[in-house]
Amino acid sequence: MVKNMQNNKKETPDNPPQKGVTEDQLQQIEKTASVTPKGSKYVIHCLTVAGEIEGHIQLPQGTKATRYEHIIPQLVAIEEDPEVDGMLVVLNTVGGDVEAGLALSELISGMSKPTVSLVLGGGHSIGVPLAVAANRSFIVPSATMTIHPVRTNGLVLGVPQTLNYFEKMQERITTFITKNSGISRDTLYKLMMNTGELATDMGTVLCGEDAVKIGLISKVGSLSDAIESLYELIDENKKGK
Repeated sequence: MVKNMQNNKKETPDNPPQKGVTEDQLQQIEKTASVTPKGSKYVIHCLTVAGEIEGHIQLPQGTKATRYEHIIPQLVAIEEDPEVDGMLVVLNTVGGDVEAGLALSELISGMSKPTVSLVLGGGHSIGVPLAVAANRSFIVPSATMTIHPVRTNGLVLGVPQTLNYFEKMQERITTFITKNSGISRDTLYKLMMNTGELATDMGTVLCGEDAVKIGLISKVGSLSDAIESLYELIDENKKGK
């Protein structure tokens, strides 16, 4: 009888036990900038949104980007995978394509599995809806979030229809943020239209504590706080079934 040598390898100095990130997880990180660690209390999927969110137009070479067409299949897979108990969304983004960012936000907010977001570094522009899309949101003390009205680069037709389009787009974003967080519409509008803070633009930059005080983000916390909160949501979700 031929023995399975792979399963009968002994732990030696030359063949140490597997710890930390596995080879499969390393490949997952390299291909999708995400990881699904196992072996803890629950199986959670860590989704990373970093750099600029790329939409229908490809960004210049050398730009750090998160492509929305790569994230959508991940979200579908997480929702359908019975082994995954919840999702942690880690954000460090300058914003990007409004349509793509809002589409991802809607998908996250519509998931049946528990979700928690954590803002590191920055959650700017369209990164704000992504941050509040989760069931609970966290921000580290050193992170910032920039809130500003919709804008565009390049040629713009100077017709009433263009202004109408921007107003409708802004309304979609405003409605989503206020629906998925504790910030009021009036407060959000004042922050967007602030002209006394940014030198060449209008808007407001919020640090971690400020984002929580106005109700935009749930809590100030670290990675361990976000994971602990996610575990609590998973516990509640399992008890409700």
